[in-house]
Amino acid sequence: MTGKLYLIPTPIGNLEDMTLRAIRVLKEVAIILAEDTRTSGKLLHHFEITTPMQSHHMHNEHKTVDALVKRMKAGETMALISDAGTPAISDPGFLLTRTCLENGVEVECLPGATAFVPALVNSGLPNDKFVFEGFLPVKKGRQTRLQFLAEETRTMVFYESPHKLLKTLGNFVTYFGADRAVSVSRELTKLYEETVRGTAEEVLQYYTDKPPKGEIVIVVGGKK
Repeated sequence: MTGKLYLIPTPIGNLEDMTLRAIRVLKEVAIILAEDTRTSGKLLHHFEITTPMQSHHMHNEHKTVDALVKRMKAGETMALISDAGTPAISDPGFLLTRTCLENGVEVECLPGATAFVPALVNSGLPNDKFVFEGFLPVKKGRQTRLQFLAEETRTMVFYESPHKLLKTLGNFVTYFGADRAVSVSRELTKLYEETVRGTAEEVLQYYTDKPPKGEIVIVVGGKK
């Protein structure tokens, strides 16, 4: 009997966002594949989950994916979790999912925490149509991508690190225009959660005066 792969979202900050179903499945599977076993170990300990863990991250996934799928084909059931949020959303998960499906192994993704959905919804920008861009290229291809996105009419969602936020907002002023609508959500679900809305220039000035900390989601209005 073939096993199964569960993709399980984990809280992005507030542990109360862990679902009862996610806890149950993590207790039932044979093994948990974790992006960082130290980070996930704290989560599992909190919910009294004793299932064995194995490291699965962007640096080893190409080497381990075939062996993991072979084990699932032989009947083992596994769960994949990332450090925070939904696996495969700017985190490891796509390669393993695709390989499982190519080999007839069932994959099921549980609903749960992910950073871009609350950031998009509370931005106040149109969300009937949007495009998720994740992290912009750091160097090669960044200018080309920004020039392309300058013509995008749908709302755009980006992930960014705090030490690169000012550079990215400056890029938005340059390529999208100083008056383009921007919403920056920081530390979602955590004690110091903050959302700053305004024009690209206004938000850039805010974070120039108040250097940001924590995980960041940027929502940008499309070209009108």
